[in-house]
Amino acid sequence: MNRNLVDKLSMRELIEKYPFAENFFVENNIIIEGYEDETFSKFLKMFTEEQKEDMALDVENIEISLIEYVEQMKLFLGMEDETGVETLTILAGQDKTGNPEEFGRLDIHKSEIISIVGPTGSGKSRLLADIEWTAQKDTPTQREILINNESPDKKWRFSSNNKLVAQLSQNMNFVMDLSVKEFLELHAKSRMVEDVEAVTEKIILEANKLAGEKFNLDTAITALSGGQSRALMIADTAILSSSPIVLIDEIENAGIDRKKALELLVSSDKIVLMATHDPTLALIANKRVIIKNGGIAKIIKTSPEEKEILKELDKMDEKIQKMRANLRNGEILSSL
Repeated sequence: MNRNLVDKLSMRELIEKYPFAENFFVENNIIIEGYEDETFSKFLKMFTEEQKEDMALDVENIEISLIEYVEQMKLFLGMEDETGVETLTILAGQDKTGNPEEFGRLDIHKSEIISIVGPTGSGKSRLLADIEWTAQKDTPTQREILINNESPDKKWRFSSNNKLVAQLSQNMNFVMDLSVKEFLELHAKSRMVEDVEAVTEKIILEANKLAGEKFNLDTAITALSGGQSRALMIADTAILSSSPIVLIDEIENAGIDRKKALELLVSSDKIVLMATHDPTLALIANKRVIIKNGGIAKIIKTSPEEKEILKELDKMDEKIQKMRANLRNGEILSSL
């Protein structure tokens, strides 16, 4: 039990860190006005025995109730402690035929991009699934996932509200009858964001930098194209999601600006893993994991020479994107 919440933090600091804590005081008719700079424990000691009796105040139980309230709300909202996730580790398992994978461990750090490449059906999605469920040698691959060099807390594995991973799949379809603004406001409020309007405007701004065709806050989310939906969810994940790890399946098929999407996610201190067939995306990554026969065959660090090749690929990609834009705008293509 985290006694620091009542013994170390002042009530002002407690409310600044966990705004919902103020509701606890209101619901329990505890007036803290004028005493905000005291800890809750010290504040309770100011009451005389008569006052405690008049208020039906059980000091020990009310402290425990506050701690449990904060912890349960953190769990419900998916809030992370300040330490967060610094390192994701994959420990070797086996391929489809039971042969050991040809590596010992792979450590992935915050703000790092890892690409996952291999033929269709080779096992890329299986690796993403192992990470999402923090496998503990209990999946067909027998891999083990560590968080900050330790076996993951049960909250990562079994809580639907405290998600370790945000997964962006190839197909994203909304079914709620909401506008983009209503959808973003709902998410922002669930995260106890103070300036909801500013956050929703920032998300729509970033989403429109990624989308092929811009949309606005009044657009119904069910009317968004596949690319617009993916752009919205990437921006939302980068800015609002508490999940420290992002898994992306074939972002090249999303109809968005792929490089800007990755830059946005990495700037938000996320660990990003993406399954891809695109050589440009594979070389953007710090490392690439090669999948064969359901197992990790090798791990390759992107070399300086490959970074030079990436520059050439970027030039080619820019030409292709320009031609694509011209075609969409009904223009006649000419040789470059």
